[in-house]
Order: sequence, then structure tokens, then C-alpha cells
Amino acid sequence: MSWEVVIGLETHVQLKTQAKIFSGAATAFGAEPNRQACAIDIALPGVLPVLNRAAVVCAIKFGLAVGGHIAPRSVFARKNYFYPDLPKGYQISQYETPVISGGRIVFTLGEQEKTVRLIRAHLEEDAGKSLHEDFHGKTGIDLNRAGTPLLEVVSEPDMRSASEAVAFAKALHALVVWLGICDGNMQEGSFRIDANVSVRRPGEPLGTRREIKNLNSFRFLQQAIEYEVGWQIAELEEGRAIEQTTVLFDPASGVTRAMRSKEEAHDYRYFPDPDLLPLEISPAWIAQIAAEMPELPDAMRTRFMHAYGLPAYDAGVLTSSLALARFFEQTVAAAGAANAKAVANWIMGEVAARLNREEKTIEACPLTPNQLASLIRRIADGTLSSKLAKQVFEALWMGEGENADAIIEARGWKQVSDTTLIEPLLEEAIARNPKSVEEFRAGKEKALNALVGQVMKASGGRANPQQVAELLRKKLSG
Repeated sequence: MSWEVVIGLETHVQLKTQAKIFSGAATAFGAEPNRQACAIDIALPGVLPVLNRAAVVCAIKFGLAVGGHIAPRSVFARKNYFYPDLPKGYQISQYETPVISGGRIVFTLGEQEKTVRLIRAHLEEDAGKSLHEDFHGKTGIDLNRAGTPLLEVVSEPDMRSASEAVAFAKALHALVVWLGICDGNMQEGSFRIDANVSVRRPGEPLGTRREIKNLNSFRFLQQAIEYEVGWQIAELEEGRAIEQTTVLFDPASGVTRAMRSKEEAHDYRYFPDPDLLPLEISPAWIAQIAAEMPELPDAMRTRFMHAYGLPAYDAGVLTSSLALARFFEQTVAAAGAANAKAVANWIMGEVAARLNREEKTIEACPLTPNQLASLIRRIADGTLSSKLAKQVFEALWMGEGENADAIIEARGWKQVSDTTLIEPLLEEAIARNPKSVEEFRAGKEKALNALVGQVMKASGGRANPQQVAELLRKKLSG
């Protein structure tokens, strides 16, 4: 009898604000330990928290994007637990009334569209960080991160495989980066995932879940869930019960290990924070933020398909990030809408390959939309052959010319379409390749390509390949 996997994710999205959620201390990553922790962050007696408006704006943007309910009135609570990196002895979070409830994330897995429902998204402060290295067996505490604003996004247990959980996490990651509310840097801890995993027989009640904490890469998320699922199934098939536990994933060994027994809500003794007023969000404020939001990925994807005639796959790739989508639209604006498909092909092909090879993002692309458009226009009007286009692309990438025209002019790379110049090259190719001529006349179409290649080589790649093929066909057919 088979097993069914049940997965829900809790994702801590570090919000892209200049200051912390309840203090004016900076949130920049990489400072020396404890240099960005003020009196509020380290909980000195007599200090009072003040809510950062920018963090609330981020939460509202997220609620609008996922179609969630934005609470007109929500309350901050104290979540009590005792860790060395939590100086107050409690975390300011939201419990009974979160700022966002409901909503959904829609994504594709393979060719299938999936929807994962969201339970809630609530604002809270991050804890500090325990440092275990270079302390001669002791643990150091860095409170720079304490008080950094988080939006914790909690999903329903709607996912049924590790691959589905990863696809959901990637879609959520892309959305928060798109909205500009998170930088998405997982190595720096800006996007951390807790996975709640259980297994059950199909149709039976939910099994006992184990929570895998602090996964900071999609690869680790996949590996951790796959190991945990295998471990739980093996335990159950051996007749042992699963205990609700918080576990950590060790990437080096590829296994999960128990950290502590899983707490329930009552273990944290939540109560409303007496130092903070309820958060009130007016319809006018929501409307103002909605008017300032960027076009959402789904809407842009549909528009690209309708406005530019792009296939669904192309539109999906080009809207995988807002920066990439803007690069595409700026290039189309300069190259002309008739060349939209060619623009898409070049961005998904040569540009993407070069960026991957150099480990750069589209934001760091040395080629501007106007430069790429200048290249595509010259391909479209027959000035450049495909071979010469790649050489011009290389020169533009290396910063060797202002635009395609400047490079073509400087290097004499303009495509030759004058039949009087091409004709001698045709005759030479025919004379030197009798076998290919014979094969073509015998009905082998591919033999023509070999002859075209010889002419292109002789012309230094400057001849118009379509024209060469047409002239050769006429000559040999005659």
C-alpha cells in the first residue's frame, strides 16, 4: 500500500527596509558583529518599540499580490521563549490576528499548473544569530540581525512532493523579489524556509509532522524533504510511531537530526504586546499602495503573449524576474514590436548563456537593451548574417563599440548581397565540390548546405546565406 506525502512551508521573508521593524538601527548585511544593534534591539530597560511603516507597506504589497485579506486592524503579540540570541526573552510577532490572511500562490510544475493556499502572512522581528566558529568551543552572539523585519508566510499543507515544495518556494521567492519587498539573497538569510513534513496512507487523517528548520537553498529543501520522507516511511513500516519534532538538515551528511521536541502555540504563552498599539490599515492606504505596485507576473505573462505573439514558454521565462521583463520590453521598444520574437530568442539564448557562464544577473548585463536592439535590427534588414551577428554580439558584450552599426562599419562586416560579388564564389564552390553537386542533383537536399557553407567561408561570413542557397539551387537545378 502506498504512502502519501503532505508538506506545508513556513517561509521567513526578510523585508527590504533601511531600518529594523521596531527601531532605527540599520539592516545592512555584513557589518561587524553587534555594530548594528541599538538599545531597543538589545532590550535595555526603559526602551519602547516603534513600528516601522515601511515594513507594513511591504506586507500590504504582498497581501495584494496573493489576493489575501488585509486586516483593517491587527495586533502584535509577545512570543515567549528563551534562546541566547533573543535578548528580550520574547519575540514580537503576530498571533491571533495576522496582517494578511488567506491568498494563494499559483505556479507550474512541468506542464501542470498548481495552486497552494496560504493560511497567513504575519509581521515579526528576527532574532540574533549564534556563532559557533572560532570561539574555542564557546558560542558567540551577534545581535545585528535582531529586530530585522520579517514577513512569515505560512502555507496550507497542500504540497505532495519535494519537487512541488521547491516549485512553490521558487514561485514565492520570485514574487517577493518582483515586488521589491525582499532582496531574495538566500545565502545571507533573506529567504529562509521551514518545511513541515508528514506521511500518511491515502485517505487517512494527517500524520504526525516533523519540522525541518532554516533551509536556505532550494537544493537543500529538496534533499531535506526527500530524506525526511524516506526516514518517516521507514519508521512507520517498522512499526515505530513518529513524534512531533523540530529537526535540522545537515547538508554534508544529507540527513536530518532532532533538535528539540516541537512546541505548540500554548508553549509560547502568547499575549498582546502592551508596548505597541494595534496596527490599523485604512482602505485609502491600501488603494494608494495598489496604485504604486508593479504589474504582477501573471498579468505581464498574459500581456506578452497577446501583445507580442510570444509562446507561453517564452513569456514565462521572460517574466521570471521583473528586471528580465523590463530588459525585454526596453529592447523591443528600440528594435520594434515586429522583432519581439527575435528579441526573446536572443535574450533566452545568447544573452542568458553568456550571463550564466559569467555568473551574472541581468542587472549586471554589460549589453544594454539599445545595443541588443541595434544588433537585431541589422539582422532583420539583412545587413548581418547569423555568423556575423554572433561576432557583433561578442564585440558589443566586450564593450568594443557603441552599437552594432559602429562595429559593422569599423570592421567591414556588412553582409554582401551583390550577385556580381557572390557569383564567382558560387562557381568556385561548385568546381571544388563535385561530390556535393552530384548528391544534390541526386535529390539529397543536405548536400546544398555543404555548398552554402563553402561560399560563406570564402566570403568571410559576409554573404547572405539565404541568397547564396537560392542562387546555388537555381544553378544546379538548371
